[in-house]
Order: sequence, then C-alpha cells, then structure tokens
Amino acid sequence: MSNLAINVRDIGKQYHIFSEVNRYQTLREKLSESLKSPLKALLHPTGSDTFWALRNISFDVERGMVLGVIGKNGAGKSTLLKILSRVVEPTEGRAEISGRVGSLLEVGTGFHPELSGRENVYLNGAILGMRRSEIDRKFDEIVAFSEIEQFIDTPVKRYSSGMYMRLAFAVSAHLEPEILIVDEVLAVGDAEFQRKCLGKMSDVAGEGRTVLFVSHNMSAVTRLTKECIILEHGKMTMRAPSDEAVDYYLSHGYEKGGERSWASEEIPSDAHPFKPIAMRVLNAKGQVVDSVRSVEPLTLEMEYSLDSAITGLRVGVYLVTVRGDYVFTSFDTDDPEQFSKYAERRAGHYISRCTIPADLLNEGRYTLGVNASVFRIKRYFQDANAVVFNVNPTGAPGMHWVEPRQGVTRPRLDWQIVEK
Repeated sequence: MSNLAINVRDIGKQYHIFSEVNRYQTLREKLSESLKSPLKALLHPTGSDTFWALRNISFDVERGMVLGVIGKNGAGKSTLLKILSRVVEPTEGRAEISGRVGSLLEVGTGFHPELSGRENVYLNGAILGMRRSEIDRKFDEIVAFSEIEQFIDTPVKRYSSGMYMRLAFAVSAHLEPEILIVDEVLAVGDAEFQRKCLGKMSDVAGEGRTVLFVSHNMSAVTRLTKECIILEHGKMTMRAPSDEAVDYYLSHGYEKGGERSWASEEIPSDAHPFKPIAMRVLNAKGQVVDSVRSVEPLTLEMEYSLDSAITGLRVGVYLVTVRGDYVFTSFDTDDPEQFSKYAERRAGHYISRCTIPADLLNEGRYTLGVNASVFRIKRYFQDANAVVFNVNPTGAPGMHWVEPRQGVTRPRLDWQIVEK
C-alpha cells in the first residue's frame, strides 16, 4: 500500500473572464452580433478572455504530514485546495487522494443554509461516509468546541460569519477525516477561538492525520507545518522545510517591507464600513523604511476610512517574529480615556499611530499584523502578515561582544556596580 495521501501531477485550472457581463444586450443586438461575426461568437463568447489560476503544479504529500501552502493573494492557493476538495474540476492534470477528505474552505462552503447547525453536522458526517452512531459520539464534543449551543437548532443562514466558522471548523476537525484541508482558518473568529483552532490542529497533526494548511499567518505556519510549498502567479516556486520556506517568502519580496497598501479587491465585503488603506513602519525621521535601528524609536501607523460610524471600534497591531514568537499586541483604545473619547468612531478618514521606544527590540526580522474589531462582537478586518521589517542592532547594548543575544527584546537597562 502506498504511503502517499495526496499525489498531484501537472494540475492546471483555467478560468474565463467576461469583460461585458454587466452590459445588458437586447435580443436584436445579440442576433446582429452573431450574424456579423458568427465564428467569433462561437469560439470567443462576448468579452471573454482566459487566465490560468494554476499551471503545472506537482507534489506529493505523505500520510501524516502537515504541509503548508503560502503565497500572496491571487497566487492560486484557494483554487488548489478547491480542486483537492473536489469543489472544482482541474482543466488539466490529475490529483489522486487516498482517504476521507474533510475541508474547511471559505465561509459558506459545505453547509446548507436552510438547515440548522445540528442538521448540517449530520449532513457533513454522512458526506464523509460516517455512520449515524459515529456522529452521535462526536456531536456533543463538536457543539462544545464551537461554543454555539444556544443556536445549534437555528438555520445556519442566520449565523454570523464568526459563528459559521466556529461550527465549520469544529465539524471538520472532530469528524476525523484522514485528510484535513484548511484554508485560512484564522481569518474569522476572535483571538481566543483562534488559539483553540491552532491547538486542535496541533492535536490533529499529532494523531497522524494528513493536513494541508493555507494561511497568511507565518507564525502559525511555522508552528503547525513541517514543510511548505510557495505559490506565485499560479505556479509552484519552492518546496522546503517550513522555516526555510517562510524565510524565503518574507525575504524575496513576496510581502513588501515597510508599507502595505490594500487594493479594493483585496478587502473582504464583510469589512464594511471599515476600509483599510495602508499600514507603514516609519523611522525616527518619519520615513517609510523596511529596516530600523534598535537604538532609535520607530512608529507604526494604520491608515483607514469609515464609510459609516462604528461603536466600540478598536484598531490594533500584532508584532511577531518570523519564527512565530509574539512580541506584543496593542490597540489604539487600550487607554480608558481614549476608549471613552472614541466610543463611537464617526465616518471619516483616520490614522491610528503608535511609537515603539528605542532600545526595546532585539535584532531580527519581524512581521506586523493588523486587527480592526469590536471586542467579542465583530471583526471587521484582519491581515496577520501585513508588513515585514528588520531591526538593525548597531549601537545596541553589548555590541562590543560578538555574540547573538537571546530573546525578542534588547533593553538598555540601568545597571549599577557597587563595590563593598
């Protein structure tokens, strides 16, 4: 029996782009166009073009391996997972999968909106080929993990995106598929539930099940996966151990250092009315930089706009090393007076800005994430890997010794030596 859980060979997926789908045509116009250019109308539908979302993708995944899939937005990660989950068919190539597959793709995939949470749990179990008695044994554990007991008999079309994702992850992780495919599980849900998800995924990996994990959270990728593949413009550019792959990804311009701007197509629809514009790292002179000196202060700023007022909004940052160690989390309304002043943030254009003092960060490479949310009510926007920057230790305490200092901080402490 082969030890391969997934075997992918030369997978490709082509899509059609229709440039005029929004323009209404009368029957007369369509007939006239067809008569003028019958061959064009047959071979090239109106306004259509094609592009390859994936091309020439080949890799193997052994049983029990946790493989990460990383890349920028539009690189083809979700398309690859949809093909492996049999949601879409490839245009070319083949994929052989050995074992039951449980998939957690974007919110909305896998559940029937008219059915209740309870009914969807049993439906998903049946799709996986499980007997009712098996699902019965797991049901209470699934509901407890999702923390939505009160709404388990409510149609899921009435769930918030966070509730939906909680139940979807609980179902995918607890119904024990041999292969678990997870696409950006940390994109929805509060920080506490994210920790639960990561813990459960660690348990799943420890049980010897095969996992494919897509995320922009590089710290989660390095913690959970053994190897990663990097996708760029639909092609696989690298496969390597996770630490090596993440370092390559962050250091080869896949994520621009110093500043991150969001195009309108990159902003999810449920972020409304919050609209991210840019996040920046500024040096002591106010310049956008991707490398700062540890002996100088640096400024982090998040620029955004609100199309309408939000009550209780907080905009914050997560600072993480590229190895996955959290340095700190901070929000712009952590101060009670600031929280009261901006209890309701009116529609308008804003910049939330904070300063990291000199002599705090140790040398190394850091990633900066952003979170805009109302505590325990709604997350409007999150990008866990928005900005990448380096800290240069020149002039830092102890630099006269050529040795690496352990830890993520390198404070200049006020030492005294007293001789008695």
